[in-house]
Amino acid sequence: MRTRIGLQVVLGACAVTTVAIAALALVVVRSHEDSLVRERERGAQQISETIKSSAHDDMLENRRDRLQKQIEKMGTQPGIDSVRLFNRQGGIAFASAPSEIGRSVNQHSESCVACHAAGRALDRLPPSERSRIFSSGSGRVLGIINPIENEASCVACHVHAPADKILGVLDVGVSLSDVDAEIALGRSRIAVLAAITIVATSALLWWLMQRLVLQPVEALVVATRRVAEGDLTTAVASTARHELGDLTRAFNDMTRRLGDVQRQLTQADKLAGLGRLAAGVAHEINNPLTGVLTYASFLLRRVSGTHPEDQGLKEDLEVVVRETKRCRDIVRGLLDFARQTPPRHQATDLNEVVRKAVTILANQLSLHHVLLRLDLAADLPPVRVDANQIQQVVVNLLVNAQDALGESGGTVHLSSRRVAPSAGPGSLAEIVVADNGRGIPAENLPHLFEPFFTTKGAGGTGLGLAITWGIVEAHGGTIDVQSSKGQGSRFAVRLPLTAAKGAPSDG
Repeated sequence: MRTRIGLQVVLGACAVTTVAIAALALVVVRSHEDSLVRERERGAQQISETIKSSAHDDMLENRRDRLQKQIEKMGTQPGIDSVRLFNRQGGIAFASAPSEIGRSVNQHSESCVACHAAGRALDRLPPSERSRIFSSGSGRVLGIINPIENEASCVACHVHAPADKILGVLDVGVSLSDVDAEIALGRSRIAVLAAITIVATSALLWWLMQRLVLQPVEALVVATRRVAEGDLTTAVASTARHELGDLTRAFNDMTRRLGDVQRQLTQADKLAGLGRLAAGVAHEINNPLTGVLTYASFLLRRVSGTHPEDQGLKEDLEVVVRETKRCRDIVRGLLDFARQTPPRHQATDLNEVVRKAVTILANQLSLHHVLLRLDLAADLPPVRVDANQIQQVVVNLLVNAQDALGESGGTVHLSSRRVAPSAGPGSLAEIVVADNGRGIPAENLPHLFEPFFTTKGAGGTGLGLAITWGIVEAHGGTIDVQSSKGQGSRFAVRLPLTAAKGAPSDG
């Protein structure tokens, strides 16, 4: 049977809380009970001293009737269970219940064993050991014994010898019924308070568990299932600043990386299929295309264009030559794409490669009113790359930037620098080509590196960025695009400063 982890944690926390609160309640109840008993004990000792003081003269003058009446009167006071005066032989000489007079008590009874079990003389017992609690017919009773010491006046008037230290014992029993009732009420209140505390704590724990743990975990589970079904655009919103928040952000980063890897694999698969297709198609149409272009060019030279009938023919032949050359450029692009060779890694000054690419396009950029700004890092170390292929990458990106600016021109910013990777050790060399042209719509960004996808209409083949991506990928690098419509575009090529794993060495 499946049990939710939140329920298990809450039940465990409730069990621990219940045990802790029960232990605390027991300590509080015991402490409260001891406090009430000690308070009643102090009151009983005061009552005992009061009775002893008030009966002193009657005992000294041997006024037995008056002493008995006084003890009987004290025994009727609220809270007093019994008052008894014992002689030296253990017999009851005076008592609040006259029927007890003359009896001898059993030293082993519950009311007497506490003092006699100490094995010491009564005068040597400390006051804290002269009390005991025992049960009677009316409930629990607190008994306080108060020894009556021999005095000089007693020796002079009575028959007591001077060596006798204790002449008798005053035993006062105080009822603990009200104390027991208060203890029971306190126990009930603490039990109710403990139950409320346990329920409130459990509810708070469940709410916190639901808010801080269960809901984020449930969102992660749902997102994981969606990723397992192939939806790599899944993201989990999280602003938490604890471990689950870190886990959610790590999940989102993982999903994003998986999406990038999937797009790269799809792109690689498309490029591989296109390469195989291009190799076959280019060989099939290249020779007939060359023949068409040759004969069309030959006929165009033979047509003078001065005769009215020749003028229309000349225009038609110019269209044939122009479109045939365009087909030839597409075929050449396919051949270049299909014949991509593994890069030959050599220690290369990346800034020098960028300058050569700029030299090739300098006149073309100037004619299109493009202002090129170079910002090359002087401290950029040599990079092991294929200089020709990287130069082709820079040329392609500059041509795209020029096309994005249009006939009115604009500014292209070309820079290089050394950057740290987003994850892992090492460092990267970065080449950035940024323009302030018309930008790329957001819906076109995922398709930029797909073969034959172009935003230039009839003016582009859609192979430049695909070839660029293949070259950068072969060097173990990455290419990143940031663009928005009307805000220009920024292409960043990052290459590792060490040769790609498994890449061919020099030569």
